[in-house]
Amino acid sequence: MLRSTLILFSIFTVYAGNSQTLDLLDDDESSPTTEYTFATFKTNRVVNGHSIETVAKNEFDFKISHRFGFLSGGPYDLFGLDQATMRIGGDYGITDNLNVGLGRSNVDKTYDGFIKYKFLKQSTGEKNMPVTATWISHVGMATIKWTQPNRENYISSRMHYTHQLLVARKFTEGLSIQLSPTLVHKNLVDSLSRPNDILAIGAGLRQKLSHRTSINLEYYYVLPNQLETDKTKSLSIGFDIETGGHVFQLFFTNGQAAFEKGFITDTKAKWLDGDVRFGFNIARVFNF
Repeated sequence: MLRSTLILFSIFTVYAGNSQTLDLLDDDESSPTTEYTFATFKTNRVVNGHSIETVAKNEFDFKISHRFGFLSGGPYDLFGLDQATMRIGGDYGITDNLNVGLGRSNVDKTYDGFIKYKFLKQSTGEKNMPVTATWISHVGMATIKWTQPNRENYISSRMHYTHQLLVARKFTEGLSIQLSPTLVHKNLVDSLSRPNDILAIGAGLRQKLSHRTSINLEYYYVLPNQLETDKTKSLSIGFDIETGGHVFQLFFTNGQAAFEKGFITDTKAKWLDGDVRFGFNIARVFNF
């Protein structure tokens, strides 16, 4: 009798253990997961302006940006290649979501720096988030010689600041769209009638063409009655090519500067007048 009881107890124990194991496996399989969207844009610039993308932790993204003269200059200026402006800089990933960057441009001999933080990520599943959002704050200082050196000039007059909220959504594997509400503050303006604070909104689009190529569009609309009459809006059309650790961005733009205050508020050239520049960004990522 005792032997029969022990056998029955053993069978029950094994069955109960197997049932619990199956229940745990079912729970694991049915537990909701979160899938995050990646590669909304190929790099951390749409064309001139920043995208929502950030550099990964301990990575340094070294970037050289060129904008040449007007194509309308013709053969004499080699369609603008004789006249170039450039910026050399880099972005560093403190974390995957927090970046800092420094750069120097020959436009007004401007030094610039920024801090960039991605605080929302597009995702589906347990955590459903429809967009990715990144905040960036940028400061720049022009070091070009004063045009009127005999009067009292202030270091603060050389400074400008830009703040942007970058919000993007990857709608399909090939299509991404970004909106960029922007505030540019200039400590020094051309006249008392000009505002120190300028509001704009940028729009960027990326359409993937192949695994390693895409076409990008970027436009910055400045709200009315803020720019001088000789200024216009920045419009750019670009083509991205990824080759291993490099990303080449080839584009046409009416902007000259490669920093926000420059191309958002100081662009004078107009596409309809044929005043278009060819340019490129070259990026190389290093791991530390």
